Amino acid sequence: MNDEVKRVKEVNHVPIAALNQYAFCPHRCWRMFCAGEFVDNQYTLEGTRLHERVHTLGSSQREEIWQVRAIWLKSDCYGLIGKSDLVERQDGRLCPVEYKRGQKGEFGNDALQVCAQALCLEDMTGQVVAEGFVYYANSHQRQRVKMTAALRAEAIATIETVRSLIQTGAMPLPVYQKRCQGCSLRGHCLPMAAKKLKKYQEAV
Repeated sequence: MNDEVKRVKEVNHVPIAALNQYAFCPHRCWRMFCAGEFVDNQYTLEGTRLHERVHTLGSSQREEIWQVRAIWLKSDCYGLIGKSDLVERQDGRLCPVEYKRGQKGEFGNDALQVCAQALCLEDMTGQVVAEGFVYYANSHQRQRVKMTAALRAEAIATIETVRSLIQTGAMPLPVYQKRCQGCSLRGHCLPMAAKKLKKYQEAV
C-alpha cells in the first residue's frame, strides 16, 4: 500500500487498491489514503503473507496459459495505478487475477478491484478484457468476475469519487456496519461511538 500512496502523490493517479477500500468503507479509505493510517490485525497479516507468496515478480507458462505476477498496471485514461497479483493470457485473451484471504467476497469490493485492473490492461494493450477472477485462499477457489457494463460504470464512478476524496481530504463519517467487526482500524474511528452520538444529537 505504501508504494501506491507514494505513486499517487507523484503522478496524481488513484491507487487501484483504494477502490476496494472505498467500496468496503469510505471512512477506512480516507484513513488509509488521506490520513496515512494503517493498523494490522489477524486478517491484514494473513493477507500480507498471502501477497508476499504471490508477489514473486516473473512470468511462466502453465500448459496453454501464460502468467505474469506482480506487475504494475497503469491507465492514463482513467487515472489509475496499482500492482496486479497475476495476469494470465490464454488464446490471446488477458485476464487479471486478484488474490484474497477468506472464502468468498461478500461486499462486491473485490470485484471492483479486478474491474479496475481490467480497465488498466485495456488502456495499456488496446485489448478488451471480458472477465477476471478473485482467488480466495481459504477456500482455494476462484470467483469469476464478468466485466459487465454496470460493473465498469461503477468502477469508473468510484475512481472519480476516490480521486475527489484524495484531492480534497474531506473525511467521510464512520458508519457502523457488520463489516466493522473485522476492521483493523475499528479502534481509530470508533463507529459505535459515532452511531451513539448521532442518536443523541437527533434526540436533543
